[in-house]
Amino acid sequence: MFKAVTGLTPRAYATAHRARRLREALGRRGGTVTDAIYDAGFNSGGRYYETADGVLGMTATRYRAGGAGTAIRFAIGQCSLGAILVAQSERGICAILLGDDPDALARDLQDRFPQARLIGGEADFEDWVARVVGFVEAPGLGLDLPLDVRGTAFQQRVWQALRDIPPGRTASYAEVAARIGAPTAVRAVAQACAANALAVAIPCHRVVRSDGALSGYRWGVERKRQLLALEQEVITP
Repeated sequence: MFKAVTGLTPRAYATAHRARRLREALGRRGGTVTDAIYDAGFNSGGRYYETADGVLGMTATRYRAGGAGTAIRFAIGQCSLGAILVAQSERGICAILLGDDPDALARDLQDRFPQARLIGGEADFEDWVARVVGFVEAPGLGLDLPLDVRGTAFQQRVWQALRDIPPGRTASYAEVAARIGAPTAVRAVAQACAANALAVAIPCHRVVRSDGALSGYRWGVERKRQLLALEQEVITP
């Protein structure tokens, strides 16, 4: 019953809850990082550090500092959907953002990592952007790049379910909820889709309403329509 409601086992839910409390504690001024770790419910610092990458995607000290000391390479290009920003941490692609204004995309990245060292304009990184753009324009090519996927345990389950939807196919929010074993968590599935920072790599555009209508795409419903049309060409002889 617990898993049917939350989509998680009690242990995974407790881990996700501690991670949320840790983010909140680190976001507040005052207190030490160690205090925040214990206040979040980790019984020891060692227990937290064993799972630090999965909890925050970086150390707690760096998270509190807004990614300070973290180097993130990025570049902005153009595709049929408009401007596209691709960013990479030391672990892999950490953001793929779409929009009309390249400057707005850069500001969005800065807001996500306010103290990180953002590195733009590197020639060797342009190839990564070209590969993402190529995937947007021709989904049948696939996207074989390492990803730095950061989110709660529930979000991770939803995002993996989205990656299991083949190009040219769609699923409803209710179907995704059922696939992850949480049939009553439809709204939470929609929220996880909205929190996705890796456009096309984690294909939240393939999730539609139960009646097949398009809605709820953070980069615009028209872009969602275009992506689905491009993918439909892959399966249409």
